[in-house]
Amino acid sequence: MKRLLIVDDEDKIREVIREYAEFSGYEAEEAADGMSAIGLVKLNDYDLIIMDIMMPKLDGFSAVKEIQKIKNIPVIMLSARGEEYDKLFGFELGIDDYVVKPFSPKELMARVNAVLSRVDASEKNAPVIQKFDGLEVNMAARTITVDGERVELTPKEYDLLFYMIQNRNIALSREKLLEDIWGYDFFGDDRTIDTHVKNLRNCLGPYRKFIVTLRGVGYKFEYDN
Repeated sequence: MKRLLIVDDEDKIREVIREYAEFSGYEAEEAADGMSAIGLVKLNDYDLIIMDIMMPKLDGFSAVKEIQKIKNIPVIMLSARGEEYDKLFGFELGIDDYVVKPFSPKELMARVNAVLSRVDASEKNAPVIQKFDGLEVNMAARTITVDGERVELTPKEYDLLFYMIQNRNIALSREKLLEDIWGYDFFGDDRTIDTHVKNLRNCLGPYRKFIVTLRGVGYKFEYDN
């Protein structure tokens, strides 16, 4: 059974989300602030986190940054603010979806299902471990090593690399990357892809060369051996 972590400082919102999550067949735990969420992530494994932004002690964006240092877990952000800046910042941080309050619990669960389905599908469609010279990608464990050294990626950077590897030597437009990785209802633009590719290349060190820019089109993972 998939396990969710619901993080929000409003008791009623957590209660409603939990009821719908459990009705949908998920296990669910709650945290009232970002600091508590980080503590729970250190102790437990979760398949997805629903994270509010505006919370006491530690805001949602800061909590996500800290969680990404510990584990790769998909995140759906909740916010009473719908400004473009907040959405872009969240997606560039590596979140998987963004829901503005007030929201429909049924729609939120549909988004949870969609994110988890994308993660499950991507992990089933490739060998567990793939090697490209000194770059090793463990699909099942969602880990990356560069010349034997573990490197940390955000969940979305990992999804991007995984998707490009699955489609290696194929030209991928920015629009296709946005649609297939972020989803058809993603609110963002080409800057999101370019930012993630830049960060991903920085993490891959000498093997950044495998991610080739196709001017005016997008990118591809190029490896012929």
